[in-house]
Amino acid sequence: MNDIRVLLDDDEMPKRWYNIQADLPVAMAPPLNPKTMEPATPEDLLAIFPKSLVMQEASKKRYIDIPEEILEAYFRVGRPTPLYRAKRLEQYLKTPAKIYYKREDVSFTGSHKPNTAIAQAYFNMTDGIEQLTTETGAGQWGTALALGCSMFGLGCKVFMVRVSYDQKPHRRTLMKLYGAEVIPSPSNLTASGRAILSNDPNHPGSLGLAISEAIETSLSADKTKYSLGSVLEHVLLHQTIIGQETVKQLNKIDTKPDVMIGCVGGGSNFSGFIYPHLGDQLRHGNGTRFIAVEPESCPTLTKGEYKYDLGDVAGFTPLLKMYTLGHDFVPSPIHAGGLRYHGDAQSLSLLKNLGYIDAVAYNQLQTFEAGALFQRTEGLNPAPETNHAIKSAIDEALKCKRTGEQKVIVFNLSGHGLLDLNGYEKYLDNELENNKNSVGAR
Repeated sequence: MNDIRVLLDDDEMPKRWYNIQADLPVAMAPPLNPKTMEPATPEDLLAIFPKSLVMQEASKKRYIDIPEEILEAYFRVGRPTPLYRAKRLEQYLKTPAKIYYKREDVSFTGSHKPNTAIAQAYFNMTDGIEQLTTETGAGQWGTALALGCSMFGLGCKVFMVRVSYDQKPHRRTLMKLYGAEVIPSPSNLTASGRAILSNDPNHPGSLGLAISEAIETSLSADKTKYSLGSVLEHVLLHQTIIGQETVKQLNKIDTKPDVMIGCVGGGSNFSGFIYPHLGDQLRHGNGTRFIAVEPESCPTLTKGEYKYDLGDVAGFTPLLKMYTLGHDFVPSPIHAGGLRYHGDAQSLSLLKNLGYIDAVAYNQLQTFEAGALFQRTEGLNPAPETNHAIKSAIDEALKCKRTGEQKVIVFNLSGHGLLDLNGYEKYLDNELENNKNSVGAR
């Protein structure tokens, strides 16, 4: 069978999400109520999220059925997605390795984010919610949730990190076209935003702060809940449709991955991509190496502490045990806005702490160089976030060139960069900063 492009038929799309919690070698530490420091109760979470998603967050079932309405919406936005082999990149690198990439850029919004946005909008709708609030960094998540809300008749209010709001105006346009209201964060609409602006009127914003503003807004409005695009377990659960499809596609060409790679901000695209394969490894062993890739300017997995921390600046979220740089950490204004989060998902952090996942970090210039090479060889323009995974895949392929090993390297192409061309323009004009030394900045 031709392995340049591996497709799945519609009836081969997974009908269930995979839940890594069923196979973890040790249980995750429970979220804590920040006021009592006791394990958070379902009632604590129900103030923010609908019952359906709270139940998924705590579930230990290995598989959770995907409702028919969500499956239909997945078909509409481009699932199942193709798996490609990067032969021209292999030839350029002169490597004996085989490099494959899963194309999540083909969705309506150009990224993997609709996999959970559609699901969250659906479950909120069935629970009687009429409006969702959320944050967004680069804009992929905000755009995806705006799409999901438009599909199921919900209002949508998006707090967009100010630096990305200014860098990526076309993302704002997309969200508005789907019917969403888009607000730069920090804003004067919330106490959280006003507190920051009073100290620094030119604050660039952060995902942690935008989360605070979105949650504060949801708590003060009727039939309104908050929606998160990464970090929480129900979000990672929904994204496992990526990894399950990848397993089927690799099986079709009788190929086993030696290395699986993804970029990491909060952990949703990486976890969704690797968890079905990692779950099999936890149960049976398969020898695959998993590499999480992050920016040097926000190196949670490589330099963060594994401890309890808040998910937002103002303290509305439960305390989660995760790798973190501190909930008040303010990253440099890199173009990979989706990777500017101070912490990581609990299950991902646990698996990294136990040694099942490796992590590497690169500076912004290195990743744009990798993305530009990928476009010249493969013809596809990747998102700045995805460039981190591409850089790692190139490095792994070059190691194989030195050793002669014929490894199979698979990475998740989590989104396209067609709305990030201002960053590429700065790269081409030699104006792109490394943004590598901001750790410790608050």
